[in-house]
Amino acid sequence: MKKTSFSGVYFQDKKRGKALYTRSLVPGVQVYGEQLVMDKGIEYREWLPYKSKLAAAILKGVSCTGMAKGDCVLYLGCSTGTTVSHVSDIVGEKGWVVGVDSAPRVMRDFVFFAEERRNVIPLLADANHPEKYPQGLPVFDCVYQDIAQRNQTEIFVKNLGRVKKGGYGLLCVKSRSIDVTAEPRRIYEGVRHELAAQL
Repeated sequence: MKKTSFSGVYFQDKKRGKALYTRSLVPGVQVYGEQLVMDKGIEYREWLPYKSKLAAAILKGVSCTGMAKGDCVLYLGCSTGTTVSHVSDIVGEKGWVVGVDSAPRVMRDFVFFAEERRNVIPLLADANHPEKYPQGLPVFDCVYQDIAQRNQTEIFVKNLGRVKKGGYGLLCVKSRSIDVTAEPRRIYEGVRHELAAQL
């Protein structure tokens, strides 16, 4: 197993290309059917890029994830916990991942997922209103957003207020949720301009 330039992310060269891994925080447990690999007595979980936008971004050459061991990450749009599980591996036992979702049914399943990961906190809340999050949440090192809403850029900017000075934000832009008729490239350019104007 080889280290990447990203904290807590490893890789192996395979015939199909580079395969990513994170060191398993909960050995022996699969989250979404991923392969478990032992190397020098340590268990790693394969991080599948077609199941996780963050893994795909790393393989596509993103410069930084903003996540490291011991960090606190605000994860907006936690869904079933696929990517959250790898972020949980990355930040480790001394880090935290607060997974936010507004759908009760999704959160119910996420709560069961979080029972096996002591560094994951489920939060049923509307990311549109971070001011209504419960008191006692930490100042975050990074916010990661994967939400399919028309005003997703606005939501992202609002939640950046929860991030410490010098922290990071990662936004997965779902162009079809913003405007189903526009070309995705134009949507991405619009989001870039909007972020530049507000940050």
